[in-house]
Amino acid sequence: MEELLKSIILGIVQGLTEFLPISSTGHLLVFRKLFGLSEAGLFLDTMMHLGTLVSVVIVFWKEIIYLIRNPFSKLSLLIIAGTIPTAFIGLAFEDFFEEISRTGITVGWEFLVTGFILWFADRAKERGHKNIDQIRYRDAILVGTLQGAAILPAISRSGLTISGALFAGVQKGDAAKFSFLISLPAILGAVVLQGAKLTNGEEIAALNSIGIIPMIVGTLAAAISGYIAVKWMLNILQKGSLKVFSYYVWTLGTIIIITQFLGMW
Repeated sequence: MEELLKSIILGIVQGLTEFLPISSTGHLLVFRKLFGLSEAGLFLDTMMHLGTLVSVVIVFWKEIIYLIRNPFSKLSLLIIAGTIPTAFIGLAFEDFFEEISRTGITVGWEFLVTGFILWFADRAKERGHKNIDQIRYRDAILVGTLQGAAILPAISRSGLTISGALFAGVQKGDAAKFSFLISLPAILGAVVLQGAKLTNGEEIAALNSIGIIPMIVGTLAAAISGYIAVKWMLNILQKGSLKVFSYYVWTLGTIIIITQFLGMW
């Protein structure tokens, strides 16, 4: 029962923080440390990412069908253009990012950086004038590059991609929509790459330590909370402010830095 509860909590955390601009990887790192689940590692991350992938597909199923039926449409090509720098950064610096994520030594500072980016993006969101059909390829490449940089554990992927689109002059609603659509190949790629590594004995032992049922329930929790987060984020960008997320990640980052300084991390 304890492992089931932990998996549900982690699934909810993953789903909410994947699409709210506060970093899912950073939060999973914090909660795994709190729960003593660092050994769950790759299996846990893969299943949680699978859950969030499902939530995006559910929200944007019409757009996804359009992309499948029109693989050479401008939107499809924009997503491909944005995915290229993301993939390059992720593959070129995979070992470096994995080491950073494993130690979590920079996670507090990364939360602070995320907060500053969101703060400035909030000031830019009222100046957006481009709809999703007016996004340029260089805008997509900028967003994709920022998505690649967000592989760092506490740099928010959704925060950076939404901010990049806002800085490029995209309307706030379309900035969020493009951010979530461009996340599809990134999340799918992460699931595939992580899944390919799930054959060694350590990962099988990690699965056994958690249990199949808690893992499945945690994945469902990630899908449900991810769906809620996507809907919530679309509404926040239309009517609310990103600054509240800045305050949150600044507070969390400061607490982590202090605990690291005191040797409690």
